[in-house]
Amino acid sequence: MHTGDDEVQFLESVLFEAFGYTPEIQDLRLMTGGSINTSVQLVTDRGTYFVKWNDADADDMFRTEALGLELLHQTGTFTIPRVLHQGSRGDKAYLVLEYVEAAPQRATYWEEFGQSLAELHSHTQAEFGLSFNNYIGSLPQRNNCHADGIEFFIEERLKVQSGLALYNNLISRKLYDSFNTLYKALPDLLPTERPALVHGDLWSGNVITDAQGRVCIVDPAPHYGLREAEIAFTFLFGGFSPAFYESYYESYPLAKNFEERVPIYNLYPLLVHVNLFGQSYVKAVEKTLRRFN
Repeated sequence: MHTGDDEVQFLESVLFEAFGYTPEIQDLRLMTGGSINTSVQLVTDRGTYFVKWNDADADDMFRTEALGLELLHQTGTFTIPRVLHQGSRGDKAYLVLEYVEAAPQRATYWEEFGQSLAELHSHTQAEFGLSFNNYIGSLPQRNNCHADGIEFFIEERLKVQSGLALYNNLISRKLYDSFNTLYKALPDLLPTERPALVHGDLWSGNVITDAQGRVCIVDPAPHYGLREAEIAFTFLFGGFSPAFYESYYESYPLAKNFEERVPIYNLYPLLVHVNLFGQSYVKAVEKTLRRFN
């Protein structure tokens, strides 16, 4: 990776703030997989770290990511990178994490993944939501608490993203109004379950393998929500083994006809993609609304 003196000085200052001393930087390796931040594997004489930063005002984004990682870590269900430090230097916000060395997937990788996710989803609280807001990609994700999960899904997920898309002229008023029709039908379409602690952005790009060949999940957007929505999202872009689903369903069965509800739940990530990446995702939203309206 070609790195200028300014970047090296910035990373040295980050290491000093994190550890109280400055390890000797031996190598910098640019990491791929995200369009929001610059991320590097930072090899030093004291260890290897994962550092990401953003030139924008992302201090709150990294603060809530650190809180989310710690929340998931406390469950003991998955390998979660340890948060080593979070802060800002000048016009850059940054996050320093443990670097997770990868090994080949163990033979029971997908079965263990399904079991661990079921265990994560068994963690609950009295209400849907979370004590702090966070982000989904670079978009703010509001986690105001609701006693009813369907109400939470409507008010804190669909209404927020469809309203943003309308404001930015990415969807039509007619399409926006179609959501209002759907909201009235959702109590009859979705099952009622207790709040489940979810990763919140569970697609294959946020799943890696640790040094023992086990599942490690990163870049969370956690909250206590609808666990069916989490499973539905894994279908949107694929990459999950049938063994993952079989293991999950055996550990924590879903209500009947879940597959029919998948498109409803995926309206949320589709709207997020509309707002992040543009109108190419609108047709999929229209298709679902036509089906259920």
